[in-house]
Amino acid sequence: MDRLNGKKAIVTGAAAGIGRATALMLAREGADVLLTDIDGAGGAATCSDIAAAGRTAVFMEQDVSDETRWPAVIDGALSHFGNLDVLVNNAGIQISKSMADTTLDDWRRVFQINVEGVFLGTRHAMTIMKRGGSGSIINLSSTMAMVVNELNAAYCASKAAVTHFTKAAALDGAANGNRVRVNSIHPGVIATPMIEREIDDVAHKRGDATTDAVRRQWNTLCPLGMGEPDDIAYGVVYLASDESKYVTGSEMIIDGGHLIGRKRPS
Repeated sequence: MDRLNGKKAIVTGAAAGIGRATALMLAREGADVLLTDIDGAGGAATCSDIAAAGRTAVFMEQDVSDETRWPAVIDGALSHFGNLDVLVNNAGIQISKSMADTTLDDWRRVFQINVEGVFLGTRHAMTIMKRGGSGSIINLSSTMAMVVNELNAAYCASKAAVTHFTKAAALDGAANGNRVRVNSIHPGVIATPMIEREIDDVAHKRGDATTDAVRRQWNTLCPLGMGEPDDIAYGVVYLASDESKYVTGSEMIIDGGHLIGRKRPS
């Protein structure tokens, strides 16, 4: 407890899954948290749960790909908390289609959320953090930045872009004596609503499989099985804390062994 006492944080995509778990854990460890999401009801529920635990949280609706919304979110953090120490760029989408079925609009939407949203958040947060000389920006990438799947070309490419962008941003954050750290986290197969939707879709397309059967199969993709959102949130807490003050430009892989023992779902 209290590893983040006094820290002020923004978490995008905080209505569910990894974002919700991250916001709850940052607050539990002492941070004041501003949550954003396009899902107003889900975001407000996360905010209420944090408040019920006696911690401070604020919710603002946000589409991270909308550049005009970012200044309001940053200003919201500053007006409520007085500072910004941590940004978790978590919001993301996945569109699972074959190359032939992936439209240009599909491709652009994935990149707008997964890449442009990360760029915009990093750019705006970096400006504020440099004023104080330090901060931590944590970008959610994926093991799919390193391995590929023919049904997820846009998602794989977007997460690879996030990974490389993170390293460039880390150099910028360390320039001129600043200590704004920028790192990426690479989850494996995590039991989130997004994964559940994909499991349902696979079962529907196969016709001969139930969602439970597909879920059991997907649970074998990583040697340690499917992970939980908290598994990723623990990594975020480390990168947000002063324990990682000498860590920047890194790729934190939290994947239950997905990369070393990966199997493909059929």
